[in-house]
Amino acid sequence: MTLLIDSIESPIGPFLLASDGAAVCALEFADHEDRLKAALRRWYPGAATAAATDPGGVRAPLRDYFAGDLRALDAIRVRLRGTEFQRKVWAALRRIPAGTTTSYGRLATALEMPRASRAIGLANGANPVSIIVPCHRVVGAGGDLTGYGGGIARKRWLLEHERQWAVYGGQVT
Repeated sequence: MTLLIDSIESPIGPFLLASDGAAVCALEFADHEDRLKAALRRWYPGAATAAATDPGGVRAPLRDYFAGDLRALDAIRVRLRGTEFQRKVWAALRRIPAGTTTSYGRLATALEMPRASRAIGLANGANPVSIIVPCHRVVGAGGDLTGYGGGIARKRWLLEHERQWAVYGGQVT
């Protein structure tokens, strides 16, 4: 297997994207390249990597998202490797509407695991596909901005960006 790697610019810094050609396998901020490489080694042992430009056509939806079309990310296919529990949490993250947040506890309750908020936090932190699987939409019980792999400043920016555009229905008109 060969994973295709691309670098994509954004208003909050460049991303590194890994794709199998059909779906996104990882999306990480470029300043966390070591974390991306570790995840790829863990989930795709022995896979080769090759530079590519826009594998799977992900640049346009990401550009549209940053321009205000919050629904643009919904069509991006992802292929997530993780435990069954992690994949369940990551699927739930994709159902959190843009412009809103939830807490680890509310997410645990929604997944019918009310005592698993810490485990959900760990799965959230292990999310290999930043922004597309919107782990930034999960906040602390009091609404405080807790841990985000890209940093709290980026999490704040993403949440403010989504709230701003959600007022317009999440779509540029």
